[in-house]
Amino acid sequence: MAKPFAAFYLDSNAYELIYGPTERESLSAMLDIAPVVITRYSMQDHLDVLARTEIMLSGWGAPVMDEAFLEHTPSLKAVFYGAGSIRGITTDAFWSRNITITSAVEANSLPVADYTVGAILLSLKHFWRFAHKKNHEVGLADPDRKAVPGNYHSTVGVVSLGAIARRVLHLLQPHDLFKVAYDPFMSDDTIYSLGAEPCSLETVFARSDVVSLHTPLLPETIGMITGELLNSMKPGATFINTSRGKIVREKELVDVMRARPDLTAILDVTDPEPPLPGAPILDLPNVIITPHIAGSIGPECRRMGHYMVQEVKRFLAGEPLLHAISKETAGLRA
Repeated sequence: MAKPFAAFYLDSNAYELIYGPTERESLSAMLDIAPVVITRYSMQDHLDVLARTEIMLSGWGAPVMDEAFLEHTPSLKAVFYGAGSIRGITTDAFWSRNITITSAVEANSLPVADYTVGAILLSLKHFWRFAHKKNHEVGLADPDRKAVPGNYHSTVGVVSLGAIARRVLHLLQPHDLFKVAYDPFMSDDTIYSLGAEPCSLETVFARSDVVSLHTPLLPETIGMITGELLNSMKPGATFINTSRGKIVREKELVDVMRARPDLTAILDVTDPEPPLPGAPILDLPNVIITPHIAGSIGPECRRMGHYMVQEVKRFLAGEPLLHAISKETAGLRA
């Protein structure tokens, strides 16, 4: 039986990161793959490939699957997106075609959760504050140990319980910490089953020694984290954002961090990203910025490719996909 015709649709750099020799060999054994990587900018040069494509192998840099794209891909049956959120590439036109789509969002959640848990545990020790003092002050006085929350019976707050946040709670289970969570789409019983106490957003900020944000970027979540929430945090508390910069009102965050030097913010995402040269957020000693490294980087990206290889196997065998996404579930993923 003839193999389904497939093609890679993503940035060339993403292709090398996500689909290594092992992943490409496994896919080639199952699929008839076009000998070209199609980017958003080269599609017009490969319309013959688009017309024949039954299976799209993709990742960062995938084309937006709008009406114009779908007109050129009448044979498309399934999309295997070897990265995280598909929100930026799917459209109403795509969903109306009933094309199967699956992503490696679960694979990408693993390194984000690892980053977050590491940041949480270090924050509870006030690591960032003491490291800054060591690097910017002569000598290092013995800290006020009573002011450091530590990793025993401190409170960690989680905002939104998608795949990443659920794994964060799982990884925190061996630690003697109290956990509180806010997610308006999840029942109290489900939140309790994840090991956290359900609370309002305001309570999560007011009670927690560390608050970790995992909310998806939606029109209704833009600017959701206000200066008032941040200013309500306990003395010495830390705010972590590995979600999206637009969810936080950055000017208000800057104002609070400037007025509250006892607080710390760890931001792996900003708005804009990266911050513009000279942006006030860059000058605050209690704001730690990392360049969007929480997600898969380097060899970690191959895990996403491996997930897609396994999904292709299931698809061709007629088995249920483990990571399939519907229009309804796509809107709830970070």
